[in-house]
Amino acid sequence: MSEYINVAVDAMGGDNAPMEIVKGAVDAVNEAGNVKVMLLGDERALHSELNQYQYPREQIELVPTTEVIEMAEPPVNAIRKKKDSSIVKGMMMVREGKCDAFVSAGSTGAVLVGGQVLVGRIKGIERPPLAPLIPTKTGVCLLIDCGANVDARPSHLLQFAKMGSVYMEHVIGIKNPKVGIANIGAEEEKGNALVKETYPLLKNCPDINFVGSVEARDIPAGAVDVVVCEAFTGNMILKTYEGVGATLISAVKEGLMSTTRSKIGALLIKPALKKTLKKFDANQYGGAPLLGLKGLVVKTHGSAKAIEVKNSILQCVTFKEQAINEKIKEKVILTE
Repeated sequence: MSEYINVAVDAMGGDNAPMEIVKGAVDAVNEAGNVKVMLLGDERALHSELNQYQYPREQIELVPTTEVIEMAEPPVNAIRKKKDSSIVKGMMMVREGKCDAFVSAGSTGAVLVGGQVLVGRIKGIERPPLAPLIPTKTGVCLLIDCGANVDARPSHLLQFAKMGSVYMEHVIGIKNPKVGIANIGAEEEKGNALVKETYPLLKNCPDINFVGSVEARDIPAGAVDVVVCEAFTGNMILKTYEGVGATLISAVKEGLMSTTRSKIGALLIKPALKKTLKKFDANQYGGAPLLGLKGLVVKTHGSAKAIEVKNSILQCVTFKEQAINEKIKEKVILTE
């Protein structure tokens, strides 16, 4: 048995591949001595990038591939036809037990399809959700689901809540995490049919700390640790979150640079402001795991830079060390 936790990384996926992906992999192995990264992609391009860095050579291995799944390609066809792509080959390595996890900034559709078809679901898991960490005033919370299951059923959301609780407790370290269901009001009788049917299931579940409905405006304040919803709602929350955050940061910077007095003030507050804004940078928290699969699959932003790639790889290490899949089987499957 290898002493390393092996993570396959799609070096050809995303807007900044392979430069930022390779840099993130190098940063990860330089920080953690117990991880080995399998970089999948064009061998010549990857060698060229790696030659720029110093790193423990035994902790990065190149796995040559000849095909790339593009963002606009139909996911099912791409997975079926491009067997030598970095996404397909990486997921097959997880399926065959050669790697413990797979990380990609490539096509979200291909990652979602490949995760379910190639890696496969844990027996008893109805639908695997995509679950990113999003920053809040008090730390982070898990948004589950944000992109995998647009048309979900109450039983799916109940499993999401259980898996999300396991992840937050054992990966993030939040004891007895608070779970809320995304809703248009705090009252129990509010919501659409899905929310109304799911609410009593969550309320009567002894395996989670359900605190009721949570409105979107209360999520940034840290009202709950796990936000449960179907993917349509979750993706709207996530994209609004990202858009408002980027707009506010841009507006603050513009305001600070508007006059001579504000520029002087900006110099004085820069250290504190930088520290505060860093807490709300999603790149600090790694990618979104596709929970409930037989092996870990993590999807990073298509625009991911090295820091997000590094944190995604280290996230896989924690996932493996904490035996999250075993805990999901115990908490989600065996208790139903």
